[in-house]
Amino acid sequence: MHFDFTSAPHLVDGVTERRFTLGGIPGILWTPASASPSAPVPLILLGHPGGVEQMYPRLAGRARQAAADGFASLTIELPGTGDRPPSAVTEEARAELRRTLAAGEPVGPDLVDRLVLPLVEGAVPEWRSAVDAALALPEIGGPVGYSGGFISVGVRLALTEPRVVAAGLFAGSYIPSVIQEEARQVTIPLHVLLQWDDEGNDRQAALDLFDAFGSAEKTLQANLGGHRGVPAFAGEDAARFFARHLR
Repeated sequence: MHFDFTSAPHLVDGVTERRFTLGGIPGILWTPASASPSAPVPLILLGHPGGVEQMYPRLAGRARQAAADGFASLTIELPGTGDRPPSAVTEEARAELRRTLAAGEPVGPDLVDRLVLPLVEGAVPEWRSAVDAALALPEIGGPVGYSGGFISVGVRLALTEPRVVAAGLFAGSYIPSVIQEEARQVTIPLHVLLQWDDEGNDRQAALDLFDAFGSAEKTLQANLGGHRGVPAFAGEDAARFFARHLR
């Protein structure tokens, strides 16, 4: 499988941006000016919560930072988000989650599995196909890092994709028990960002997952503030993490 580029290369703040589809999945590839067949660059996969077009300003900002550090980056649309067909199973689970939270009831493990695992099982093979297609381009040579997005997707990808050598993860709630167990087998370097007062995430669940990771090098960066209160220096620390492990 290869990228079908749907837009001509164009420069955005000195970074080449190309939109593509991959087996019908839309995505965007950014490459720094330094990338060439004679000097291929590493790659960062930019995870997100879904909706590439809605997330574009933030994704493009992260891509510009990656390019400034000498890395290519790409993102793809998640299953059931953006213009992709919705998943009936996921939509039903989300509706049940809203009802459960509105009633003040605990979110049980069965609902967590139905909410998260179909996304993981759909998204991870697609990310791996995107890595195949990117590394087939002469200007991209690896290694590969994964940054952001749903943490359960990051755990599964870190475990199953040997070309991903480092991951920067955003801590979140609703971790299926199978993902918690898989985390024990993850051994690549990790940088995990946790917003201490995140109103939408269970802090203890995030701490338990971090504790479960089997990596010899794992860093937890916890900052005061809610979900949207991530300080600027947190992004700078993540950039330094990838600079150490992808060069």
